[in-house]
Amino acid sequence: MPEIALIVGAGSGLSAALARLFTKEGMRVALAARDIRKLETLCAETGARAYACDATKPADVATLFARVAAELGAPDFVVYNAGQRIRGSIAEVDAAAVQQSLMSLAYGGFLVAQQAARALLQKGGGTLLFTGASASVKGYPRSAPFAMGKFALRGLAQALARELQPQNIHVGHIVIDGAIGRGSGDDSQLDPDAIAQTYLRLHRQPRSTWSWEIELRPWRETF
Repeated sequence: MPEIALIVGAGSGLSAALARLFTKEGMRVALAARDIRKLETLCAETGARAYACDATKPADVATLFARVAAELGAPDFVVYNAGQRIRGSIAEVDAAAVQQSLMSLAYGGFLVAQQAARALLQKGGGTLLFTGASASVKGYPRSAPFAMGKFALRGLAQALARELQPQNIHVGHIVIDGAIGRGSGDDSQLDPDAIAQTYLRLHRQPRSTWSWEIELRPWRETF
């Protein structure tokens, strides 16, 4: 039976690279996003199925997992790649926009993790990965909301790794420390296809050597 992979927060960047690689590896792929019209080309290319879902709404997330289970099968591999970045000085940033960003970055991660844990516990194991950022471990000027959300998501991942890994669920947090893009051929940016390979390797790590967190950065990126 093929593995079932669910990517929440799908778009044209990293999640598209994940979908292409997972499909190539023989997985059946489900893609979840608020607006699934943007996924039409990717679905046509990969054979993935798209599901409309607002990850900040409990009912949407519960329905997503139920539909994926009914149409493809319960997921073996769940990736939370959603997020909304808000920039601005602390004196000027809009409070309502910050609240929505935190809902997407952190609360949505919790809702997806809760449903994923229930599904994976019932299956007896699997993988749950969270996409982090430089802001997961260090705050930057004019980026307080993003740091708040990503710090919270990292804390969730760390807590779940300690809770769920003894139950055969591999929980991982990937710190994307740098810009994602093809660059100019000098490897100065993180290649999304290379990032996707790392996600796949984490999923397939022997459980005697599970990693809960890994940082990815181009060779020119400063620590």
